[in-house]
Parts: sequence; structure tokens; C-alpha cells
Amino acid sequence: MVSSDQRRRQLAREKYVRQQQRREEKRRKDRRRNTVLASVLAVVLASGGAVYASVALSDDGAKKGSDNAAGDAPTTPAPSPSGKESENPEPKLTVDRKATYAMALETNLGDITITMDAAKTPHTVNSFKHLADKKYFDGTKCHRLTTQGIFVLQCGDPQGTGSGGPGYTIPDENLGALGKAGADGKVTFPAGTVAMANTGQPGTGGSQFFLVYKDTKLPPTYTPFGKIDAAGLETVQEVGAAGVAGGATDGAPKKAVTIEKAAVTKK
Repeated sequence: MVSSDQRRRQLAREKYVRQQQRREEKRRKDRRRNTVLASVLAVVLASGGAVYASVALSDDGAKKGSDNAAGDAPTTPAPSPSGKESENPEPKLTVDRKATYAMALETNLGDITITMDAAKTPHTVNSFKHLADKKYFDGTKCHRLTTQGIFVLQCGDPQGTGSGGPGYTIPDENLGALGKAGADGKVTFPAGTVAMANTGQPGTGGSQFFLVYKDTKLPPTYTPFGKIDAAGLETVQEVGAAGVAGGATDGAPKKAVTIEKAAVTKK
């Protein structure tokens, strides 16, 4: 016969066992949940890294980005959730759409003159004139040089980091000017070409542009809007030959380039 005291001890033991089982089950559930969360986080981080790389190399690399050409492509800041760098409108079109314009860049290494055809790229030419008139480019550095895969010097960011822009975007123009893309989806941007950088998405050009100092293959998604004069091209080629600071193949040029003054005039 079981005494009442023994019965209480038995019930207490059974209660303790049930509590332990519930705790163990909770620990198992917590472990499963944490494992799932860790897996999801890993996917998110990997995805985020991919997005960053694409932005960076899309106009922007390694910080440097491009539309999958990267390392290989001239990039600018990623667009806001609305799909634009900002909600500000681009400047009103005031350039002569039948005229040719010259953008003169006075740099610490010498003058670089870029000829622009407003008939083919009116929005781009108009934007550069608007910004130059406001001295937007004065005192800015060309922040990125690439010496492998693509051969460009990228300028136009007042912050000198590759993340700056004018607060508005302009449409893509003249994208078919360099011919039909080959099987690799790219066209050749000849040495001396000047084109707009972007985020890798249509219509995201701002103020950043790149100077091609050696024939370069890129997707036809960058507005080609100008041609560098012979002396200016030679200067950019010297910058390219000096390489990237620190010995990398993509980054700040070892031979620093500062745009001391920029002016756009009608020819």
C-alpha cells in the first residue's frame, strides 16, 4: 500500500519529468528556429552583397560596380526606392539642339576639351552646361581609374567618392551610336569616348561621367555624349599608364586628377 507521502513524492517526480520534457522540447524548437533564421540571414547577406557588387560596378566594382560588367563598369549611387536618385526634375532644356558644344576641363595635369553634339544628346549636354555654369565641377577629383577589363577614368562626383550626384537624373541618349552589341552583349567604346556613368538601371545618369583612354567593351547602356581632343586624350592615357594608387587595378588614380574649372560653351 502506497502512503500519502510516497504518493506526493511520486507526483512531484512526475511533474518534474514533465517540466524537463517541456524545457527540452522548447530548446529543440529554439535550436530549429535559430538554424532557420541563420540560414535566412546568410541568404539575405549574400543577396545584399550581390546587390552591392552590382551597384558598385554598374557605373560603378568593387566598390566599384557595373552592370555586371564590372569591375567593369562605371557606376554611380544606387537609385532611391522610387527608382530615381531624387525627385528633383532635371534642368529645363535651354541648349541649342542643333549646335555643337565644347566642355573645357582645366585640370592640374593640363586642359581636356570634350566636344559634345546637342543634336544627339540634348539632355546630357544641357545638364553639363547647367552644372558647369553653377561651378559644380570646379575643384572636384576624378575618383576612379580602371586598368584591367575596362580602361576608363571616372569623374564628376563633387564628393570624390563615387557616391555623389546632382540631385536629379537624366534620360539615356544615343545608346545605338556605337553599333549593335555582339554575342557578349557589349559594344566597343573607342579610346577618346566620353560617356555617362549610371547605377546599372535605365535613366539613372547624374553628373558622373567616364573618359575612355583605351578601347573598352561595355554593354550599350551608357550614354556616349562626347569626344576628347588629342591633347586631352594623351593626358588621360598618362594617368592610365601611371596606374591605380596602391597597385590595384580599380580605384583612385595614382596620378591624381583634379578638375580645377569646367566650362561649357557653344562652338
